[in-house]
Amino acid sequence: MNTEAPKRLPYGNADFKSIRAENNYIYVDKTRFIELLEKGGNKNKIFIRPRRFGKSLFLSTLKYYYDIEYADEFEQLFGGLYIGQNPTPRKNSYAVLAFNFSGIDTTDADAFTNSFSDNIRHTVWGFLNNHKNVFPNADQIINQINNNELFAFASLDWAFRVAESAKIKIFVIIDEYDHFANDLITMDSVFGEDFYKKVITANGLVRDFYEKLKIATDSGIVDRTFITGVSPIMLEDLTSGYNIASNISLKKQYNEMLGFTHDEVNQLMNTVGIDAKQICVDMEYYYNGYRFNEKGENKVYNSSMILYFLEQILEGSNPPDNLIDPNLSMDPKRLKRLIRSEGSREILIQIIKDGNIISNVLEKFSITRLGDENHFISLLFYMGLLTIKGSSLGELLLEIPNYSIRTTFWEYLREIVQDQSPDIALNIQELKNAIRAMAMEGDLHGFIDYVSQNAFSKLSAFDLQRFDEKYIKVLLLAYLLLSNIYIPMSEYETAPGRADIFLQRNPCFPQVNYEWVWELKYCKTDAKETEIDQKCRKGLEQLDQYLISSRLKDRPNLKSVLLVFIGKDKYKIIEK
Repeated sequence: MNTEAPKRLPYGNADFKSIRAENNYIYVDKTRFIELLEKGGNKNKIFIRPRRFGKSLFLSTLKYYYDIEYADEFEQLFGGLYIGQNPTPRKNSYAVLAFNFSGIDTTDADAFTNSFSDNIRHTVWGFLNNHKNVFPNADQIINQINNNELFAFASLDWAFRVAESAKIKIFVIIDEYDHFANDLITMDSVFGEDFYKKVITANGLVRDFYEKLKIATDSGIVDRTFITGVSPIMLEDLTSGYNIASNISLKKQYNEMLGFTHDEVNQLMNTVGIDAKQICVDMEYYYNGYRFNEKGENKVYNSSMILYFLEQILEGSNPPDNLIDPNLSMDPKRLKRLIRSEGSREILIQIIKDGNIISNVLEKFSITRLGDENHFISLLFYMGLLTIKGSSLGELLLEIPNYSIRTTFWEYLREIVQDQSPDIALNIQELKNAIRAMAMEGDLHGFIDYVSQNAFSKLSAFDLQRFDEKYIKVLLLAYLLLSNIYIPMSEYETAPGRADIFLQRNPCFPQVNYEWVWELKYCKTDAKETEIDQKCRKGLEQLDQYLISSRLKDRPNLKSVLLVFIGKDKYKIIEK
């Protein structure tokens, strides 16, 4: 009889030792990349990935693998893993100095200065304390730090000298190197770009830190560095302050170093006993889709997204009450703060309408140039709001990676439309009631009539310039999100063709009577009746194709409708 306790999912756990040796967690083996990194040319590397993609766990893995303090635990921690069976020459040969700048206080300039300095001093204190058995003079410096006798950079200098005296090389790891820059972009930080320039450019606090790190690397005291963050936004601004590292973020061989492939997700489910056939949600549609090199072999899931979902399943909630991890969702207000120019706003609206955009991705850029087209699109890519679909004539084709991210874009569009059209005043409960009538009674008229009269007819002249089938579609999707009865799907692939909108019942509400497939057409106010009739015939033909497709033909209580919008305040509803 097998009495082994079931494996646990490490959602929210970024400590490698805790996962491997203490709490019976599953670990998706990424250690083959340690060997790859060590064989890579430059020993100083920068690796960028979106939030909650597993960066901190990977850095923790590096710490336990390379730190001399954990040599006796090597078999316990790495036995059975790829790197345990194929150890590299440098395993457990360094004193690892690991910084994490995610907790830096960015409320004002003084708070930042004090917080950044304290972070360095406390990190050095921990580094020396953990390596007292190999650093003979560590206690003396620890006492000085405890008594606040050492300024942050002085403590760092002493740490380098102690390691040099002990003839032990240092491996420096930095997590969230760009934390305060991202706060400046997306949060209500009171210090602005002037302060950012001050601490990054010549004689700035952050620049001084990286210059010291560079000097220690050039002198051989620091043998390796590995730096992670969400965006490369500080790399151009640091320039000569720290110009010794290679940015490996977009290299093909590291495409799958973080995140989970389809096979790795199946491995997770098999290990914890989740039957994929019993999951009533399309995980790939909701969470998959990230590719960081156009030739990357596999798309990857955001690891936190998938661990959140699977944990809800294990807790007996299939499907989860909330399909989108609240810790990962970016609210529309944060997305608004990314906008630095009218050009950026237009780019964002284009992406929402088309679902993709053609652009190159820059490997580094400055916060001062986020209003530039390529800089702004690159920022969206690094933040996980766009990903690589393919290439087109030497440029990358970038797309929105999954449903979870699309909903953020749709909500953003609804908010900016309401901001620019002050006459729009939506009654959320009335809208929800109209969507409920669609779901339970099969009555679409209330929803379309409400949106037409209270939103479309009151659009500003600015929005009317964009009013077409795509714009109508994303606005309808944005208003549908105000209720969670349906999972609205855009460009739903039916083969042949793609339905403009498919309203799938939320699996949390199996009692919903009706699902819907919509085809949308748009005619200008002065369109002739013959043009309108022609579009109606075309739309009805498309609906006929959708309804005989394998994905839709057997769905019970599926209603189909052609919606023809004429100008901003007229429409036709033709149900099949």
